[in-house]
Amino acid sequence: MGGRIVLRQAQDGYRAGMDAALLAAACDAGIGARVLEAGCGAGGALLTAAARRPGVHFTGIERDPAAAALASHNAQLNGLQDRIEIRQGDVRRSFRTLGLEPFDAAMSNPPFFDDPGALRAPAAAKHGAWMAEGGLGVWTSFLLKAVREGGSITIIHRADRLADILALLAPKAGSFQIRPIQPHADAPAKRVLVRALKTGKAPLRLLPALVLHPRDGAKHTPEAEAIFRGEADLPWL
Repeated sequence: MGGRIVLRQAQDGYRAGMDAALLAAACDAGIGARVLEAGCGAGGALLTAAARRPGVHFTGIERDPAAAALASHNAQLNGLQDRIEIRQGDVRRSFRTLGLEPFDAAMSNPPFFDDPGALRAPAAAKHGAWMAEGGLGVWTSFLLKAVREGGSITIIHRADRLADILALLAPKAGSFQIRPIQPHADAPAKRVLVRALKTGKAPLRLLPALVLHPRDGAKHTPEAEAIFRGEADLPWL
């Protein structure tokens, strides 16, 4: 964000990176909206989205007490404590246990793996961020219950889980929009951003891919660089 956000993170635990920045850029909530992030960690996506979206109130849910405390600290550090609330909670429990009204929008970067055999075990401090205990379905179920009818759900995840994400959301959501994220223009997508509306009925739309890196040696394409610096959003056309 060109220095607009200061983020303190755990020295040994999971650290927010490119996925959090892309998720925040894809948040399209309007003024007065209430947005929830499931699994907010230290607040990387949450703070960035709040900086991009003045007038929007954000609530982060995080089960790790240390990460939740860091997220609260970071909100204060950036002067966003009036628009960001952090709650300690676990997506494996019902959304109702939080005592919150349904949100206008929800976003998440769920753990990428739910099969311990598919990944060499990560460091203990990063296990919760990499392994989805209970499976990806736990996260999609929580997100579906967290939003009102017509509310939006935005997820960034591995491209090879796209079919699973669509199948898990489809019973109660629709109007899907999918944006592939490609490392290079001539390389397959490794990430996808998926947006759905609860009870939405519009046809699925596959949007143009965002290409992150050129082949000429520059770090990012101009489009990606503008997004990471906060000069552009990732719109849902």
